[in-house]
Amino acid sequence: MTDTQLQGRVAVVTGASRGIGYHLAKALAAEGVHVIALARTVGGLEDLDDEIKGLGGSATLVPLDLMDYDGIDRLGAAIYERWGKLDMLVGNAGMLGGLSPLGHIDIKTFDKVMALNVTANWRLIRSLDPLLRQSDTGRAVFLTSSAAHKCKPFWGAYSASKAALEALVRTYAGETQSTAVRVNLLNPGAMRTAMRAKAMPGEDPETLPHPSEVAPQIITMLRPDFADTGRLYDRPSGMFKDFVPLVV
Repeated sequence: MTDTQLQGRVAVVTGASRGIGYHLAKALAAEGVHVIALARTVGGLEDLDDEIKGLGGSATLVPLDLMDYDGIDRLGAAIYERWGKLDMLVGNAGMLGGLSPLGHIDIKTFDKVMALNVTANWRLIRSLDPLLRQSDTGRAVFLTSSAAHKCKPFWGAYSASKAALEALVRTYAGETQSTAVRVNLLNPGAMRTAMRAKAMPGEDPETLPHPSEVAPQIITMLRPDFADTGRLYDRPSGMFKDFVPLVV
């Protein structure tokens, strides 16, 4: 049985061709949400569409490189023309960029990590915020990482990008505080994904949670009755965490 609170709502999910985004898109569609699925990989999107149709759900496939910023603007215009609003945004797409001492990171690699993990999410906010505000309960969740706080050696590009993303999302949450839009962050922790395998090649993936396991918590944070904003859900600890403001 679908969730009546979610039935008929419209969601954008980035990085939807595999991993967390793929399984989240399926789970949302199973609840009656129309999913606008973004990814570069057409084959993965087509597989997703087949599974969603098998569940009786519906999706719009958008093959898009999120570093095509004009494409993100066109997406916002297309959503406005068809639906006039957007109910949910999930900023899931991201890249590791490899592990290396800061002084050894390739310049193009650093720029790509920041472009996808930070700038693309800002462009999504810039394009889709007016549509989220048109929803009676606009919801946005962006996926982050403990790397933003641990700042471990060799993780510099990824850590810096996730710290910047958190600052961006917290700012957006503050700017929408007096509206019906609610904006939060979620740290899924180590999961059985391609990114994790790249970071930890010697790790047994079977020891890690499957990416489908985080979908229910993300959906909880996208529900109309979820009223928190500007918070971080840390899945490994199972706790919500508040950011402590600095005293100037």
